Amino acid sequence: MIEVPVYNQAGDKVSTVQVDEAKLGGEVRKNLLKQAIVMYHANQRQGTVRTKARGEVAGSTRKMFRQKGTGNARTGGIRNPIKKGGGHAKQKHPKDWRQAMPQKARQLATKSALLMKFQANDVRVVDTLAFEAPKTKVVAQMYKALGIDRSCLFALAERNPNIEKSARNIDRTKLTTVAKLNAWDILKHRTLLMTKSGLDLILA
Repeated sequence: MIEVPVYNQAGDKVSTVQVDEAKLGGEVRKNLLKQAIVMYHANQRQGTVRTKARGEVAGSTRKMFRQKGTGNARTGGIRNPIKKGGGHAKQKHPKDWRQAMPQKARQLATKSALLMKFQANDVRVVDTLAFEAPKTKVVAQMYKALGIDRSCLFALAERNPNIEKSARNIDRTKLTTVAKLNAWDILKHRTLLMTKSGLDLILA
């Protein structure tokens, strides 16, 4: 069992919650995490490269001059790759870099990333969040009270417009929901911030 403190918005500890490691896979599977990170990283590549072959550039197909008798090296049309403005000998095509993992493997990788965060004490749990109106200053003060001074992944139990508008302007903060958590986002950010209700959804 991992004992996780629960704070209020002012940064005061109000209670603790026991996190059963078995609910998060029991152990950190580093090989699976590596596979997941490589997949998420590869899926961000656009692969939009394109050059023209000799048959696609503008120019005549006529032989530039006769084969023999001119003293010049033999050559063909103006569009061949060794001529200026000619096509590429080995042209680049758009490439799909996407990789895939089974759904159960992705889910287990997410649990391993969560377990790693809990073991490293990089998770902050807040009992409740009350925002009557969007106010970035309130979230900034909460960050300072909770000791969050680097990148933060703010995982909500469900969408909340006031909280989203309050936190989206803070540097190095990404908002998401507990249902959309993945290993890439969890490991990319230093601190994982969530509510008690969001933690209950993870451990359900």
